[in-house]
Amino acid sequence: MPCIIDTARDGDRKVVIDIFNHYVKNTFAAYPEEAVPYQSFELLRSTAEGYPFLVARDEKAALGFAMLRPYSPFAAFSGTAEVSCFVASEQTGKGIGSQLYHRLLHEGREMGLRTILAGISSLNPKSLAFHERQGFVQCGRFLNVGRKWGKDFDVVWMQKTI
Repeated sequence: MPCIIDTARDGDRKVVIDIFNHYVKNTFAAYPEEAVPYQSFELLRSTAEGYPFLVARDEKAALGFAMLRPYSPFAAFSGTAEVSCFVASEQTGKGIGSQLYHRLLHEGREMGLRTILAGISSLNPKSLAFHERQGFVQCGRFLNVGRKWGKDFDVVWMQKTI
């Protein structure tokens, strides 16, 4: 499904947080245990400041969002960023995430990034498979560092050299 991908803007606040909150309330893809308020959009935007924060849209609505953020504040890691991507639940499996990643990684390359990291819950096999299809490889695993709804989980680290 072709879509338009552009920079997130103020008017995207509600839809971005609604998409995110679906994953908060129903999956292990987003780590909060309860829905986050719409003001959290500002936190996402400030976390991604200076990095791409993109929204995929069709003629009717926003379909998903993706962002890069610094991996570390230290200059030694300035070529590395961490990625987040969430697609509206009714739009998954249509190539929207792949389109977001294609544009996001292109913009990352343009800004001089070399490595993209993804920290993924071990209880999220769909995301692990998606990242493999995008060319990410598993590079580490933090054992039992997460807990949501009384369930412990690992964080699987995947990386892609761009």
